[in-house]
Amino acid sequence: MRSKTRVNISWLSGFLALLLALLLAACSSPAPNFNISLSPTSLTVQQGDSGSTTLTLTPQNGFTGTVTLSLVDASTGNAVPGITLSPTSFTVSTSSPVNQTLTVNVDGSVSTGNYNLKVKAVSGSINKEASLSLTVSPAPDFSISLSPTSLTVQQGDSGSTTLTLTPQNGFTGTVTLSLVDAGTNSPVSGITLSPTSFTVNTSSPVNQTLTVNVDGSVSTGNYNLKVKAVSGSINKEANLSLNVTAGGGGGGAGTTWTLRSSGGTDLSGVAHGNSLFVAVGKSGTILTSPDGVSWNQQTSGTSSELKGVAHGNSLFVAVGKSGTILTSP
Repeated sequence: MRSKTRVNISWLSGFLALLLALLLAACSSPAPNFNISLSPTSLTVQQGDSGSTTLTLTPQNGFTGTVTLSLVDASTGNAVPGITLSPTSFTVSTSSPVNQTLTVNVDGSVSTGNYNLKVKAVSGSINKEASLSLTVSPAPDFSISLSPTSLTVQQGDSGSTTLTLTPQNGFTGTVTLSLVDAGTNSPVSGITLSPTSFTVNTSSPVNQTLTVNVDGSVSTGNYNLKVKAVSGSINKEANLSLNVTAGGGGGGAGTTWTLRSSGGTDLSGVAHGNSLFVAVGKSGTILTSPDGVSWNQQTSGTSSELKGVAHGNSLFVAVGKSGTILTSP
């Protein structure tokens, strides 16, 4: 009888243990988890710029919580200097997939080339990875040159040179110009440059005429100068040699004269206004010039000799023999 009781007790203990194991298995559920993916999985970013990709996190088994993000080299598992990720964490509070925009920042000092990276997403004991291919391309840039590279300018006068700017790697934008001493890198009193800026909006080389103005007080002699062209972090220089000569009689304009052609007609007066020179003379002659160098014949409608011309109140007035008066416009 005792032997039969022991068998029954042993059988009952085994049955209860099996039942308990089945109950525990039925009550337990899979641990919270998540998966991640990136779109796109490859980026091309210029030095000093940034690009973006979207991380999709799909919660599993009720996962919620804060997820920490990092960007590392796929082979070493270490961060790449100059390549950073933002944000570095976000929170999951829903059972639906979560889309998080990630910004990859590339410092200007990062070498160009291809980088095989991984985005790591960690929350507690959960550690997921997604591959990201990054191509770093050269930053926008430009080069400059001057022609001619040397000028001779009288005191109180000006000279010009042409700056050629060649855009590189898609450069566009406003370029600020300055003229400085090549040795001290400071402006030279009385020597100025115009214009002081211009805009580049094409991929083709841009030619910009630069005028170097020399004040009458500037000492004669040779000046080693630099034209500086700056846009953002881009800073370029081109050398310019300037020889300042005496203006003649202590003056500048008005002391040295150049003979210009008017067509041979006798002239009796000239005036300037509204960015235009107007000269008048015999037989109703009227000549106009935008610069005083090149002259164009105009029709006056009279053959009377014109003795003088003046400009005022946006009007040119010419007078001549027999009481002739002409106005323009």
